[in-house]
Amino acid sequence: MLEKVTFPLFVSHRQLARRPRRRPLTAGCRWALDSGGFTELSLHGTWTIPPDAYAEAVAGYAATIGGLDFAAPQDWMCEPVMLARTGLSITEHQHRTVANYLHLREIAPDLPFIPVLQGWSLADYLRCVKLYESAGVRLAELPRVGLGSVCRRQSTAEIAHIVATLAQGGLRLHGFGVKTGGLHKYGRYLASADSLAWSYAARRQPPLPGHTHKNCANCLTYATAWRQRVITELEHACRQQDLFDLLTKPATRSAA
Repeated sequence: MLEKVTFPLFVSHRQLARRPRRRPLTAGCRWALDSGGFTELSLHGTWTIPPDAYAEAVAGYAATIGGLDFAAPQDWMCEPVMLARTGLSITEHQHRTVANYLHLREIAPDLPFIPVLQGWSLADYLRCVKLYESAGVRLAELPRVGLGSVCRRQSTAEIAHIVATLAQGGLRLHGFGVKTGGLHKYGRYLASADSLAWSYAARRQPPLPGHTHKNCANCLTYATAWRQRVITELEHACRQQDLFDLLTKPATRSAA
């Protein structure tokens, strides 16, 4: 789709790495790169791709494909299932996430890697902010800051409160894996977000009229219509949403 669309896309490194190198690819849109961290940690319990190799791949994408707005680092998610998989604590995942960003920035300062906040509770995310600050990273001065570990609870009041609190601190957040429910709750406080919800929905429905494929899970026409519908709904919803409510709503306590 990178060659065919004009609206922004979020593309996985795992997918691009599988492409035959002999096939040239030039982006027709602005796009961002997902490191594929959730899959990597789910499969292996650790990162098996050295940072230098990942940075080299990102450099290749930026040079040959073009249009790269930002790239996620090799971060460490903090969902309970991921902690169980790695055997590490939230604090250790946060330290490794920050350390990887600093390392990538050091070895490839010209590439648009973004810092990612990881945690589970609001206190966790605020602690992660302080880790970056201690390393001299001024998050509020950056064009984008990733917000991780929200996908599987992305439409909850707790995440809405976390997003609003961080946004009040001046952070331009990118929400990873934010579905429509989450976008309706706090989309106006995100600078950007990605989602595969459209593909999952299409996989469970018959193809669009006149389409000959089994379903529209990889269909540009379906994706374009889904995106436009979500944007229209959000424009209406955001006019009715109140930031004060999100900032003052007590966050639900969750086990880390």
